[in-house]
Amino acid sequence: MHEEADSYLGQFIPLQYHFSMLEDKNRMTSFKAAIDYVVTPGCKVLDLGGGTGILSWFAAAKADKVWCVELNPDLVSTSRQLLANNCNGHKVEVIHANAFDYLPPEPVDVMICEMINVAMLREKQVEMVESFKDRYHKRFGNQQPLLIPTAAVMAVQPLQQDFSFEGFHAPISMIQDLSGKLEGCIELAEPSVYSILDFTQQTDCRIAWDGSFRITQTGTVSALRFITKNILALLVNKNSTIDWLNRYMVLPLNTPVTVQSGDVLKVSLAYHAGGSIRSLQNSLHAEVVDHSS
Repeated sequence: MHEEADSYLGQFIPLQYHFSMLEDKNRMTSFKAAIDYVVTPGCKVLDLGGGTGILSWFAAAKADKVWCVELNPDLVSTSRQLLANNCNGHKVEVIHANAFDYLPPEPVDVMICEMINVAMLREKQVEMVESFKDRYHKRFGNQQPLLIPTAAVMAVQPLQQDFSFEGFHAPISMIQDLSGKLEGCIELAEPSVYSILDFTQQTDCRIAWDGSFRITQTGTVSALRFITKNILALLVNKNSTIDWLNRYMVLPLNTPVTVQSGDVLKVSLAYHAGGSIRSLQNSLHAEVVDHSS
């Protein structure tokens, strides 16, 4: 059933990609803090799509038992070797299985799933969490485990983006670091939230938005920046959250729009969580609906 999706997700991408994720301090420190907060001594934890086993290992510092589910056989053998060479690794059982099908042999206190890309594209985070909740409810009843992450907030922002590379014009999707202060990139309006996903509730894979921006600077809207903040844990007593902000994704508009400061720019988009970047890009539409003059 999920064979096509598994292939599309790149289950067998080179191991170097996974090790680059280990070097991502923003990702690592955020997940470590959230897992340390949510997982308490004696917990049982399920990690769906465990990769190298790093998030399972974070959980094993306190948990009694962790099930780490991974489909890629190379990652299964690698994670088993890595965990065997790290303290508490013996608490983690690496399961070679499709996370869409696997359930632990007993109820768990925490479920971790990090199948996240910007805008919830390509990877199957939303579909996976919904599938898990449904299957878990049918086997173990109404009591659901705590989820990491628990929610996601997604926003979009108009940009004037230079797509010229040594004179070669190439308007293609790109990733930006979190500073956003890159040469050739001008922010033309403040970001606007277009979707909030609460994974503790039933979550629809269909995402659509029609919104508007008040342009703050004269220029040409040639691209839209997509921003995704993942709420990993709720710190109830502190009235705050532990978050992980993905690097920004910039998608070029098929038809750039000239704008003046004070204009109102209308933007629409529609796509399915887990869909391709192209599917979102093809849906993008922007036009000025109220001129400043």
